[in-house]
Amino acid sequence: MIYSNAPAYRLWPAIVRNLPSKTLFPRASACPLLAVLIFGGFLLHAPRAHAQNGAATVIKFATLAPEGSAWMKAMAGFNEELREKTGGKVRFKFYPGGVSGDEKDVVRKIRLGQLQAAGLTGVGLGEIAPELRILDAPFLFRDETEADAALKAYGGELSAILESRGLALLGWTEVGFVYLFTNTPVRAPADLRDVKMWVWEGDPIAQAAFSAFGVHPIPLSITDVMTSLQTGLINGVYSSPMAAIALQWFTKTKHVSSVALAYAAGAVVVSKKTTEKLSAQERKILMELGRRHMARLTELGRRENRQALATLRKEGLTQTEPPTAEELKAYEAIGAKARRSLAGRLYSEKLLDRVERFLAQSRQKASGGKKQK
Repeated sequence: MIYSNAPAYRLWPAIVRNLPSKTLFPRASACPLLAVLIFGGFLLHAPRAHAQNGAATVIKFATLAPEGSAWMKAMAGFNEELREKTGGKVRFKFYPGGVSGDEKDVVRKIRLGQLQAAGLTGVGLGEIAPELRILDAPFLFRDETEADAALKAYGGELSAILESRGLALLGWTEVGFVYLFTNTPVRAPADLRDVKMWVWEGDPIAQAAFSAFGVHPIPLSITDVMTSLQTGLINGVYSSPMAAIALQWFTKTKHVSSVALAYAAGAVVVSKKTTEKLSAQERKILMELGRRHMARLTELGRRENRQALATLRKEGLTQTEPPTAEELKAYEAIGAKARRSLAGRLYSEKLLDRVERFLAQSRQKASGGKKQK
């Protein structure tokens, strides 16, 4: 998500070095989620999706995630095991760091056959199946446990929607919880009205959230955010801690919110046209490995996000004081208003009702049967 031939990000290597020596994935080139756009060329002709005359099937995979990130490590491990278990007959070719363009560009290229697979955030997934944006709805999940439980309950239903749109799910993953990074502290909802806030151009979820806040954000492509922070066009962004470091947005902001704006989901998908041309055994291997490696990626990404937040504090960013109980209720009311405004536009009102009811019941059970207010 950032600039052509950008230098290695100053703090990213530090986070990687601080991980346990036995990382979950090989130190090979691979691909993560919400990360850096380094423009580059893309193939003009659609590759053959299946091996001919004994040649390997090459699955061209694009992501915004930069080299060295959790996503790329995960995909490297995935690719190594895929090649091994298919005898070299199936492998990935990676286009990380946004070299294939923004997520809308990547989805378009998959439809054209110029790419066959991608690691997408909710924005890209929404281009294919808007219903999946329910996972990114503002203030829907309070923690990772709730997100995991909702995916376990509704993941099959959501992946079936992807299948109906021509894509197979290789595995769910995530960007993580998204926080506000600003130059003035944002503790209560009213504080956000003094911020020149960025919104990802064309993202209805973020637009609905800020509208519920009573804020009019400035829509920009991911590629324009850093320049806009430098020039003062904006002085507020939203991001996971890990992505804020990878994109270096933290260098132009001073504060990070204590309250997460939303959970940002993601997934690795592959064109069904590609999987259908594989042998039954190759397809089984691809799908099984995808689920396993993406589950590990989620674990690693969560650990790195926690480390990234600690690193940001060490680098001088101030995390705002937690909101009062009254302020927290105001955030929750804003989230409910934003989610409801999207019902019928992205996901159905019925689906929203089901998910909210599921979470309310889960919270009631977790609190020992006491009714949630």
